[in-house]
Amino acid sequence: MRAQRTARPADLDQVRESYDRVADNYVHMVLTTGIGDIRRDPWLKASIDAFADSVGELGPVLDVGCGPGTVTGYLAERGLEVSGVDLSPRMVENARRLYPECRFEVASATELDLADASLGGVLGWWSLFNLPRDVLPGVLASFVRALRPGGYFLTGTHVGDGDLARTEAYGGVPVRWTTYRWRPEPYVALIERAGLRPVAELRLPAGEHTGPGLVVMARKPD
Repeated sequence: MRAQRTARPADLDQVRESYDRVADNYVHMVLTTGIGDIRRDPWLKASIDAFADSVGELGPVLDVGCGPGTVTGYLAERGLEVSGVDLSPRMVENARRLYPECRFEVASATELDLADASLGGVLGWWSLFNLPRDVLPGVLASFVRALRPGGYFLTGTHVGDGDLARTEAYGGVPVRWTTYRWRPEPYVALIERAGLRPVAELRLPAGEHTGPGLVVMARKPD
């Protein structure tokens, strides 16, 4: 049985086009400023390492919203069987170029065709914040169905009150997307309602290039 697809966000096409426009600038910024590179942030790297250690031999890992593959490639170096998907074809082109040893596909988080209990881990690393509040619960439910008992979900997101309509990003590139910011407690409660048990939270203050953030790791019950 395959997981059902969730509702399609009304702005999905413009979000895809926006990430296509910023993809090359974003890759350049990762390489030159360290934005998005977990190797340069000990707390984020520790979160990814804890996820990798926890998943272990549970099964394949899917990096949803992988961007240019930075975290996907790192997990592959850690020995995990990992693949990535991203809404933006240009992001996927960059990921395939930078990490040719990994498998990447173009897909929206709302359009994944995932077999039940097929994955040991799912990663939504600062990649789910563009999903409308009425769409995100269905996406999380699809992840839970795809996880094997005992499997892990790791997510990072922006913290704040209200939604932020973005008109430029990553070096002033014009974009059209909404950043849906969450307070930690409602976000964790949403993950719990999806059927996962949170096992760790990391709250991050605003940094030089980013606002405050939240990392949550959760486990599917056996």
